[in-house]
Amino acid sequence: MKKVLSLLGLVSLSFVFASNAALADAPLVKKSAPGFYRVMLGDFEITALSDGTVPLPVDKILTNTEPAKTQTALAKHHLSAPVTTSVNAYLINTGSKLVMIDAGAGRMFGPTLGRLLINLKAAGYAPEQIDEIYITHMHGDHAGGLLSGDLAAFPNAVVRADQHDADHWLSETAMNKAAPDNRGGYKNAMKAFAPYIASGKFKPFEGDTDLVAGVKAIAAHGHTPGHSIYLIESQGKKLMLWGDLMHVAAVQFENPSVTVSFDSDSKAAMAERKKAYAEAVKNDFMVGATHLSFPGLGYLRGEGKGYVWIPLNYQNLE
Repeated sequence: MKKVLSLLGLVSLSFVFASNAALADAPLVKKSAPGFYRVMLGDFEITALSDGTVPLPVDKILTNTEPAKTQTALAKHHLSAPVTTSVNAYLINTGSKLVMIDAGAGRMFGPTLGRLLINLKAAGYAPEQIDEIYITHMHGDHAGGLLSGDLAAFPNAVVRADQHDADHWLSETAMNKAAPDNRGGYKNAMKAFAPYIASGKFKPFEGDTDLVAGVKAIAAHGHTPGHSIYLIESQGKKLMLWGDLMHVAAVQFENPSVTVSFDSDSKAAMAERKKAYAEAVKNDFMVGATHLSFPGLGYLRGEGKGYVWIPLNYQNLE
């Protein structure tokens, strides 16, 4: 009888191991769900759209600091260089207009980006429905997604950006004056905007401008000559979309004086960042930024000489 029980025990144990082995043999999926997140701002529906993520060697591109200080700041957030960095865009449904802020990178920054159209469709919208697209600035990770191949990805949209950026990035004269290694940015901008210019749907503005009801462009020049941020307001609720006022949350909230090598004018960019941070705390409005970890929405709290980022509390909208 004891031998029978022992045999049964061995058989049971073998079955357990076999079952575990079978489960362990399941292949890893290695994919996340579609990247969109939705909140309400007064009567406006705000949809954060992920274009994907990209690794950035932040210890090499951050300026007005030292690599060792950057690594120390990153370590506080369990990060190290290169830092996986989000590229976000934001869709605002005002009830009468469908407005998108920035368009992602498209195919200009490699295979880990260019997912905005997939996530836009997953969020329930088609690119043909977009009425207006407001670009914070003409760097490729913000404007490259305007294209689908060589055609307009958003065929019915009016595209707008500050005239100062248009004068700079769409100018062959400016491109020819740039160092050869820096000319790619100009070529990418010219390519991204070409179909909209050809169809008469690129309409630049200059400085602070009311664009549609509840959406206003605000000049925040420095990162690029015409870098703009956008104020979204409905029923007294405000959201400020910062574009590239900041790039690395783990470093630049604690120390807003840290700049980035991509800045056209790092001193002006720093001044705009400090101003924006102070206004966000003083007025307690929601903020969003392209390179904050998706969905990149939240609030700012002052702490000492720096700031603390408070991500928006997750919620489902039914």
